[in-house]
Amino acid sequence: MDASPALPLVNLYDLPRAALGELLGRWGYSAHYRDLLWTALYRQQVESFDALTGLKPELVAALRERTLLERPTTHHEVFSSDGYTRKLLLRLRDGQTVETVLMRFKGRATVCLSTQAGCAMGCVFCATGQMGFVRHLSPGEIIGQVLHVTRLLRETNETLRNVVLMGMGEPLHNYEGTLAAVDILVDALGLALGPRFITLSTVGVVPGIRRLADEDRPVQLAVSLHGATDAERGALVPAARKWPLAELMDACRYYTDKRKRRIFYEWALISGRNDTPEQAHALGALLQGMDAHVNLIPLNPTVGYAEQPSGPDSVRAFQDILAGYGLPSTVRQRRGIDIDAGCGQLKAAVERTRPPRQPLAS
Repeated sequence: MDASPALPLVNLYDLPRAALGELLGRWGYSAHYRDLLWTALYRQQVESFDALTGLKPELVAALRERTLLERPTTHHEVFSSDGYTRKLLLRLRDGQTVETVLMRFKGRATVCLSTQAGCAMGCVFCATGQMGFVRHLSPGEIIGQVLHVTRLLRETNETLRNVVLMGMGEPLHNYEGTLAAVDILVDALGLALGPRFITLSTVGVVPGIRRLADEDRPVQLAVSLHGATDAERGALVPAARKWPLAELMDACRYYTDKRKRRIFYEWALISGRNDTPEQAHALGALLQGMDAHVNLIPLNPTVGYAEQPSGPDSVRAFQDILAGYGLPSTVRQRRGIDIDAGCGQLKAAVERTRPPRQPLAS
């Protein structure tokens, strides 16, 4: 008789602590061993089973046989001329590549994470949106990006403070994987990142916003608007046609009313397109009276989108109009422009100029 097929190996980084405890419990090990292993994974950040100490040898043997310690590897990386931004193109087990950006600021470090390979939202000015959707990332593939960056920061005695889920992909399209990764990030026995330092950016996936509100997930929420009318927003963000502004803003009010948290609204400023006084007034009217903060982001040009970022005068005028509606706003510092730091740009550049790599063997 043929042997029964082997069970697929579990990537330990895919499991929040409760799920890890359930796995070890089925093997006969208590929560004590779960926490020892968890600490090794996220405090000590061991990179192999050989580095596990303090566990029973038979448990380590079972882990070797049934699980993986799977992290992404560096496929390509570039450094900005200012020395503060480092963009990584990381390769996953199946050969897919995703982008992770490490940004250093005075006294803090921020990482921008990808949650999908490609993206289904189709934003016309976004290099990732121009690629289309490939697949969701697992929690471990999201966490692996964080571990990759924290290892780099340890080399210079720095620590990670901020995480932004604003890289390749739409986090709320991959709700389960993204929020499982968040659970791992904030776990007090592990990476222990403060929930107020984790920001999830969505293009406006209404069911996900409402679910975040109902579940009270520990993240800051940012909503990418880019247009203050359905016609203008739909031309820039095709997904907006599924969730019109009235429906989106109703979900946002539901979120702020239920969670008592401010929402940050993202606005990519495109010269002559959505940086006009008319659009500024429309945005002011749309958000007036809400607990909102607007992040104004001059466009990162991409090969697939010919428009240009707004100039300083247009940015100031836009900001002044918002202030007249009582809306605070910040012009986001542009980092890594010289290294294609915008979402999807490095992957697009590298894979235009290099032959595709074959997936890793199983």
